[in-house]
Amino acid sequence: MNKDTVNENIDPEWGDDDQKPYLEHGKKLVKELAEKLGRQPTCCVVTFGCQMNARDSEKLLGVLLDMGYADNGEDENADFVVYNTCTVRDHANQRVYGRLGALQGYKRQNADMKIALCGCMMQEEAVIDRIRKSYRFVDLLFGTHNLYTFPQLVCDMLESDRMIISVWKKEHGIVEELPVSRKYPFKSGVNIMFGCNNFCSYCIVPYVRGRERSRNAKDILMEVERLAADGVKEVMLLGQNVNSYGNDLEDGLTFPQLLREIEKVEGIERIRFMSSHPKDLSDDLIEVMAQSKKICRHLHLAMQSGSTRILKSMNRHYTKEDYLRLAEKLRDRIPDLALTTDIIVGFPGEERSDVEETVDVIRRAEFDNAFTFIYSIRTGTPAAKMEQVDRQTAGEHFDIVLKAVQETARKRAGRLTGRVCDVLVEEVNDHDPSLLTGRLSNNVIVHFPGDPSLIGQIVDVRLNECKGFYYLGSMV
Repeated sequence: MNKDTVNENIDPEWGDDDQKPYLEHGKKLVKELAEKLGRQPTCCVVTFGCQMNARDSEKLLGVLLDMGYADNGEDENADFVVYNTCTVRDHANQRVYGRLGALQGYKRQNADMKIALCGCMMQEEAVIDRIRKSYRFVDLLFGTHNLYTFPQLVCDMLESDRMIISVWKKEHGIVEELPVSRKYPFKSGVNIMFGCNNFCSYCIVPYVRGRERSRNAKDILMEVERLAADGVKEVMLLGQNVNSYGNDLEDGLTFPQLLREIEKVEGIERIRFMSSHPKDLSDDLIEVMAQSKKICRHLHLAMQSGSTRILKSMNRHYTKEDYLRLAEKLRDRIPDLALTTDIIVGFPGEERSDVEETVDVIRRAEFDNAFTFIYSIRTGTPAAKMEQVDRQTAGEHFDIVLKAVQETARKRAGRLTGRVCDVLVEEVNDHDPSLLTGRLSNNVIVHFPGDPSLIGQIVDVRLNECKGFYYLGSMV
């Protein structure tokens, strides 16, 4: 080990659950830094990956703002840069390494710049070894299991001239009430659980996020109530598999029961959730969604493949027929539901007949949209050791599946044309400042003329014209 590296690669007992003293000490350290610089120190938190990471980043930024940093949103000009990393695909890792190369140059120009890396990528020993050897200018590394110790780690970093590594091998309990800086004042993610027990053969997440841990329902409800009091109208309930919420709690609520309780919170007008695993989607959940006036008419239900043979190899624990029965139940009970999915093409062992099975499901389930990916090897997963499909064949399979997805999506698109729908106004349109951009309950985007003062409100909009995956509309 290099002498200028502090390695805190130890068990959770090292961390202090009470982070308030470190928040206070951090304020003193940042104030001293401000006096040295002659200005307020700046920070930037960059998110790679999923909605779970985005929510984690809001907590990281909340801690830094509480300590006295100012968010400038520019990693090249910030005094403290945090990269919250994703490792679902190797491409995500390469993006981080590429950005680090650029940061090294910026740090040469700003001797006081600090750089921290956290998130799923940091749970891999090979990544830590590479950063220690090739990116010596990084100041702090920590993983997913001890994100809540960030105040403590910031203090250690500011008082040290050595690289600090704090990556825990196993998950810890859930620590509540860290500061949070939300990206949007009118909507917010809410973590209801962490980790995953499914161990799909292609996925690294259970290895880097740990086993499932559900938050206590009372803590979730308190958070939702606080958000409602702060003007939040829409919450997104987050977990690697929200359908299994509560399975690890004694006398805990099920996910459908939790949804019923959240629906009672005054001020919350929309409820979304993800991700959902088909094997755990219950009839009770479908019924709750059908009866609810707040749960959004959108469900993202990852299929991954329409071939039962491939699904077994993926360790997904359902068959083609199981998935189609679910889709039929959802369509029958919630006719206005937008159903979207994920599909992996070119998984090890996939043959043309498996692709045809997938296309059959696409057409019968009538997906509103699908995120389609060519399988990429993820080191450390069982699928990485399987016999791989050659790239040319995988590309041919991808084109077949993508064509089916596009055909089905076109049939589903436009069915709301002419109707007046509730729209949550989210922002001024990026390309035309005379337009506002909002989102329907079914997650479809609509652009329409309006005043920016409407951002954060739910308004009635007539959907005049469908442009494929979005509408042009006018307020009623």
